[in-house]
Amino acid sequence: MSSILTNSSAMIALQSLQSINDQLNTVQNQISTGKAVSTASDNAAVWAISTQMNSDVTGFTGISNSLSLGNSTVSVASDASSTVTDLLTQMKSKIIAAQDGNADRTSLNNDISALKNQINQVVNSAQFNGVNLVDGSQGANIQILSALDRDTGGVVSAAYIQIATQNLSSGNYAAKAVFDTTNTTGVSTNGDTAGFTLDNGGGTGKIQITNPTLAAGDQVSVTIGGKTANYTVTAQDVTSTSVADSVAVGVRNAIDKLNIKGLTVDFDNSTNPGTLNFTNSGTTDLSVAAQFRNAGSGGLSAMSGIDVTTSGGATAALSTIESLLNTATTATATFGTASGEIMSQSKFITSLTDTLKTGIGSLVDADMEAASARLQALQVQQQLGTQALSIANKAPQNLLALFR
Repeated sequence: MSSILTNSSAMIALQSLQSINDQLNTVQNQISTGKAVSTASDNAAVWAISTQMNSDVTGFTGISNSLSLGNSTVSVASDASSTVTDLLTQMKSKIIAAQDGNADRTSLNNDISALKNQINQVVNSAQFNGVNLVDGSQGANIQILSALDRDTGGVVSAAYIQIATQNLSSGNYAAKAVFDTTNTTGVSTNGDTAGFTLDNGGGTGKIQITNPTLAAGDQVSVTIGGKTANYTVTAQDVTSTSVADSVAVGVRNAIDKLNIKGLTVDFDNSTNPGTLNFTNSGTTDLSVAAQFRNAGSGGLSAMSGIDVTTSGGATAALSTIESLLNTATTATATFGTASGEIMSQSKFITSLTDTLKTGIGSLVDADMEAASARLQALQVQQQLGTQALSIANKAPQNLLALFR
């Protein structure tokens, strides 16, 4: 039966054409995005898995950055410990030369003192991103983020590589009230550190050294604008009328040697003993950070006692230098092991990230060859479907022939 009100053939052709158009849109989306699963509506299960894996890849990228930062920090410490070992080796040659009764021990001792200062400078400046692994300021060890562990329940926890720090200083940071905490702005509550910023164009600040029980060999370290001045307390300071004033003057002289443009440091004990007033008349802001080191507790603390001006001192120094060399070489070996562990983990993280990316690709990426072939087939089907619908729409017109 033919009807001019109901065209079943046209409805069937239209449904077929709509289905073809839907498939064509899907294939075109795959070609334009490169993904077979780009939204949750494409395949909810695969989309959820790939999204979780993408999250892990992002996390591993952060871990890779952490490992790179950690490796740089360890490399700086390794270079410093290696340099200290070389300097101690030079010191050993001076000590051996001092064993000779005809040696000029005074000159050799002066050379040894210069090497001591150089070692202290190397240790104090061996920092990367504010972290120094060789001066005893970081505690027993530091943690470097190395992995993200996921258990069977899906709970994620961070894993770390423990890097053992090595104390190659001749002293150690200690909580001792060296800096006044009542009359000075910006100091810590325990008094063993002080810090503030000197604004350019006249910014001021001050450090006041109090009268704690200081010992010869204690050290005050002041870093200003990235340059560090170290002053070691002498026996003369300890026995002076005002220990604070004597140490403050020594610290000021050490700072003056830095030749920081625009910086003026004045010693003023008219109101409070041991006061240093800082003024920055330069064009750049300057950060000031001071720390106290306690003599006798650093890994190379015995170095301060080396004195070859006498025969007995030269003999004792020979034994001491061997112990110091052992400490320095152990530190270098430790950092070498840590660097190898970090590099190995970094390679694994890189490989794991690449594997995850490959897995994600196999789940959601479109097969472009298949998509291309499918697109051509659907385009042909679309043309045929359009023609079929056109033919079906013309069927009622054929009924007119019955009424002629």
